[in-house]
Amino acid sequence: MEFSLVLRKACHPELIRMVRESDALLEATIAGDEQAVASAIARAHDSAAGPMWYNDEQSLRFAVKLAYLTGIDSFARIEELPSGHGRADLVFLPKKRSKLPALIVELKWNKDVDSVLTQIHERNYPAVLKDWEASLRLVGITYNSKTKEHSCVIESL
Repeated sequence: MEFSLVLRKACHPELIRMVRESDALLEATIAGDEQAVASAIARAHDSAAGPMWYNDEQSLRFAVKLAYLTGIDSFARIEELPSGHGRADLVFLPKKRSKLPALIVELKWNKDVDSVLTQIHERNYPAVLKDWEASLRLVGITYNSKTKEHSCVIESL
């Protein structure tokens, strides 16, 4: 209730901006807009990570979790979900009343963006989400520490 009151008073413009950007990121992810997702993650990474920790995979993980902030209303988030022959970095499972797809988000550091989907398929991460197969998005997010670029690839099953 307090959070809702804060938003209605609009006395926290940065918080409101973060909520709007998170909503837009979620919409872009579901729509498969890879460029918009990569750009949103880059902005979140820039704002969430200090210079000493920017080039760190855990920093990227934190930025992604922060970027998908508004997903807490519609998804249960699970980290390092054992699945197939490995662990998916982040999994967003839609809550009961939601018509949103489930999301498997895999993060990679200094890897080609296509290698992320290859890993998801080779290690069969979707196996644990059989109930969501009709509505599942595989999301690969990479960061290249040399070029300082974020990339994204999204596949709908």
